[in-house]
Amino acid sequence: MQLDPSVLRALSLDPATTTVSAHGSSGFNATAKISTTHPDDGGGTRRPGYYFMKTSSAGRDAETMFRGEHASLNAIRGAVPSLCPASLATGVCADGTTAFLVTEFVDLGPSRADDAAGGAAGAADEDDTIGSGMSLAAKLGKLHTTPAPVPEGWAEPGFGFPETTCCGDTAQPNGYMRSWADFYARNRLLAVLDKCERKHGTDGGLRDLVERVVETVVPRLIGDEHLRDCGTGGVTPVVVHGDLWSGNKGRGRIGGKGAVEDVIFDPSAVYGHSEYELGIMNMFGGFGKSFFDEYHKICPKTPPVEEYPDRLKLYEL
Repeated sequence: MQLDPSVLRALSLDPATTTVSAHGSSGFNATAKISTTHPDDGGGTRRPGYYFMKTSSAGRDAETMFRGEHASLNAIRGAVPSLCPASLATGVCADGTTAFLVTEFVDLGPSRADDAAGGAAGAADEDDTIGSGMSLAAKLGKLHTTPAPVPEGWAEPGFGFPETTCCGDTAQPNGYMRSWADFYARNRLLAVLDKCERKHGTDGGLRDLVERVVETVVPRLIGDEHLRDCGTGGVTPVVVHGDLWSGNKGRGRIGGKGAVEDVIFDPSAVYGHSEYELGIMNMFGGFGKSFFDEYHKICPKTPPVEEYPDRLKLYEL
């Protein structure tokens, strides 16, 4: 298995000291581990380096997916550095059709005994083994209380994302809007309905149901005026992973070194309502009561609290 020259250039790697091998699995892409060595700062013994790579021959769709994931990982990492790997490069291979994404390698599954020892003997210095000391619930709470950046050309944060993102293989439009209710209705509910109709044909009953949710349920539960009247001041946009379930989280060493951290991956991010994240988490499970108790101490439920279960049901759609 040879590493494509476009990837070597993107990472500034020496082909003489770099190898690539199949690693892990994905429902949509081929996945691999890149192993290399870097010159020591002092010019002595070379130190090992590892990267995780996804490739896909799905053409423009794969390029879109990887650009979205690249931006998503780096948006999350910008808010909580220990929560996910950095994305380092994305682009197209020398064949002109295969897209790639390269991130820091996450060494998943080390034991807690290894964590206490800092990994293999001599592999990490003392500072590398300290880690963040934060649980996944604490990290997610911090993520969901970090205000979104102001988009270019805007005077204040908005709801959206700089790139189209993909939940599975479904592309999600992320054009910025000032209203979270409008964003969720148009760029999630109606956008998915439009894609279903393009793929499977029109279903009058389904369209009627979705439009009724958009016209009645969305403004009733997350409408701007409704939430403001309840004393929240409206929804504050924060970055959410967008596809967080038990299969997209784990424990490992980011970059293959340092302390074991709770990490998340495969994001489909958007700057939106923090509770939007919880819909898919609640739907697929894997997060218990103690997790949410800790999380909500940092990121409280949006008032009116009695409507919280209904909002999560809405966000499962």
